[in-house]
Amino acid sequence: MKAVSFLALLAVLLSGCEAESPAEVMLQDAAALKRGKQLYTGSCGGYCHKTSVGSEAPNLMDCAWLHGGADQEVFNTISNGVMGTRMIGFAGKLPEGDQDIWKLVAYLRSQRHC
Repeated sequence: MKAVSFLALLAVLLSGCEAESPAEVMLQDAAALKRGKQLYTGSCGGYCHKTSVGSEAPNLMDCAWLHGGADQEVFNTISNGVMGTRMIGFAGKLPEGDQDIWKLVAYLRSQRHC
């Protein structure tokens, strides 16, 4: 009986353990954040996601995220784009592939003003 209880407790404790997202790790990497900023400036903020008033695309420096604010959700939105909008998917379009997308996610997280 005690072995079953211990195993049940262990299963519950381990079920809450999720691996860190790549963006979480990159938040501690100055070079990754710099690359994320360069990508954002050149591909996102310079065109659609301007922080000035009148921009048709959402401000990505706040915490009001339309398609989910968790790292994986942001990654998916950047990768796949948003159907019915001008937001294209960037999967396969950046020089360092998924790593560049994760660097974008890390940069966005580092700049949020909540």
